[in-house]
Amino acid sequence: MSELMNEIVGGEAYQYYPLGEHVVRAVGVCGGRPTFKYTRIEITGTLERLASGENIDDIVNGYRGRVSREAVKEAVSLITSYFIETFPILKAA
Repeated sequence: MSELMNEIVGGEAYQYYPLGEHVVRAVGVCGGRPTFKYTRIEITGTLERLASGENIDDIVNGYRGRVSREAVKEAVSLITSYFIETFPILKAA
């Protein structure tokens, strides 16, 4: 895991482990599940919306500037990379 980062946001301490530029695991936020930085928006909900066929631009517009297109793309990329890296290697029988 990355190094714990400490910031002051809106006058309050914000501690998080960066998973990317836009996706973090923040201490005390959503049980430590990955969220978009500075929000309480879990990436899983966004990924589920994409999987159900919702358009990325509609999702971003629905977040009203709190989550960017780049952040959504990063979430997809992070999950895809994690899936590929943790998938077991098959051996011929």
